[in-house]
Amino acid sequence: MTKIKLTIDKKEVKVEQGSTLLEAAKKVGIDIPTLCYMHLDDINVNHKPGGCRVCSVEVEGRRNLAPACATEVADGMVIRTNSVRVLNARRTVLSLILSDHPKDCLSCAKSGNCDLQNMAIRFGIRETPYEGCEISRYKEDFSPSIIRDMDKCIVCRRCETMCNDFQTVGALSAINRGFNSVVAPAFQMDLEHSTCTYCGQCVAVCPTGALTEVDHTNKLIRDLANPNKTVIVQTAPAVRAALGECFDLKPGTLVTGKMTAALRELGFNYVFDTDFAADLTIMEEGTEILNRLSKHLAGDKSVKLPILTSCCPGWVNFFEQQFTDLLDVPSTAKSPQQMFGAIAKTYFADKINVKREDLVVVSIMPCLAKKYECQREEFKVDGNPDVDYSISTRELAALIKRANIDFMSLSDEEFDAPMGESTGAGVIFGTTGGVIEAAVRTAYELHTNKKLPKVDFHELRGMQGIRQATIDFDGFPVNIGIAHGLGHARELLEKIQKGESEFHAIEIMACPGGCIGGGGQPLHHADLSILAKRMEAIYKEDGNKVLRKSHENPSIIKLYEEFLGKPMSEKAHHLLHTNYINRSKKVIYIQ
Repeated sequence: MTKIKLTIDKKEVKVEQGSTLLEAAKKVGIDIPTLCYMHLDDINVNHKPGGCRVCSVEVEGRRNLAPACATEVADGMVIRTNSVRVLNARRTVLSLILSDHPKDCLSCAKSGNCDLQNMAIRFGIRETPYEGCEISRYKEDFSPSIIRDMDKCIVCRRCETMCNDFQTVGALSAINRGFNSVVAPAFQMDLEHSTCTYCGQCVAVCPTGALTEVDHTNKLIRDLANPNKTVIVQTAPAVRAALGECFDLKPGTLVTGKMTAALRELGFNYVFDTDFAADLTIMEEGTEILNRLSKHLAGDKSVKLPILTSCCPGWVNFFEQQFTDLLDVPSTAKSPQQMFGAIAKTYFADKINVKREDLVVVSIMPCLAKKYECQREEFKVDGNPDVDYSISTRELAALIKRANIDFMSLSDEEFDAPMGESTGAGVIFGTTGGVIEAAVRTAYELHTNKKLPKVDFHELRGMQGIRQATIDFDGFPVNIGIAHGLGHARELLEKIQKGESEFHAIEIMACPGGCIGGGGQPLHHADLSILAKRMEAIYKEDGNKVLRKSHENPSIIKLYEEFLGKPMSEKAHHLLHTNYINRSKKVIYIQ
């Protein structure tokens, strides 16, 4: 690769041809401020819009300033990033952005974690010399998961890049010009009528309060204070691998015990683990996989293969909207969140003698689509939801701080029984490849009646967008596909539509890295080094478990003996399985 030599602020640097000035400056430790720019090379997404001009620099010999994020290096370039002209230009740009921005920072959901606010502080802007519109041009758009306040949109187009280039959902696009420019759903529809899947990747990258999650913490506090309610909580596996980052711990620090203790301090009556329901999911989904494979081996041409996992609600929303001809292909198993709710409000409610309507089931999830999933009509009984509502990892961290709990001083505590007992297979649901690996551990032993020679399937792990492996089920080769990110999912689904797929089973997760990179996690900006640390933590917890296969979970065995009968029984199917609905919407996605 050709090396380019240039000088930045009197420092010589050599970088690869095709690098940007921003990348070259980082090589020599020069921090050029950015607002619209995102580093997304790790997930093969190109976002170098050069739109805000906060990163403007002087290039010797050029009349105009150049955006460092979008300007490629050239041999012999001489760059100044700190001249008076550059500093004045950046301050002017920020003042113009702020002139058309609401001044409600004290009550804004992103206050204290807002890139625009931080940039204004960095440049010492205390008042804006320019008058913008400062009027409400767009109503706030409330959906079950995401709130859009377009008066706070600075048209950085980060959300559009994640939605269209990485996820290929096509729900957002930039419209209009000048003060009226904004990023919005096609035809200025609201999110609920767009192709939005509620994956939350737009929220995860928004630099201001234009996109935020629907916050349920105040509702939770009211329920915890209600003496007539029994409030229980379930925690998703990916939360324990990321929550510590909100308390200044390094990415990948496991905080399972402290998280459990904090939830008890908050006042929950019972603290359970979604990993229990993940083990339950494997019993149902694994049995369904084996049933389809058995029919396939018997020559049944009507069997639908490949079977697709169904744990991720963002992914479920995606295929219900855009691949309606494949609604009979995914597994009918509910997600672990919803299986937990269904069992909690039947089996567990009976055990503690609490009426369904007096039991409040709350989930702590890395995912914003879970907020929507709770509200789906098929997951309710006479209007009462199986899971009442979900809060994100970020919301939990904020609630712990709000309650003045010294998180770091807490002693580790265990989950409650019986819905807190889990295996390592339940833990690895939190990362890409984990669901199908958990399924293989159980399906292999149920199919062959033999013990696995190994429990760790490293060939199913990794961070590539699309992966494939063949697992030998004692003489029967099972072809497995794995994808994370809906753009990669689209590739696999289109092959299924064309009859070109050779897979028997495919796992799909909507977010980068799977749940560890969910839209409700501590912000990571698709940095694979952070996601890799979280993934390591997930597999570490799996490795430390005494039991690592879902069918060995004693609480799951007891649940079937006392209540469900056997996997895929009539009762299990009624409580733990679902059907998919044609929710087709107009797609404005251009490849």
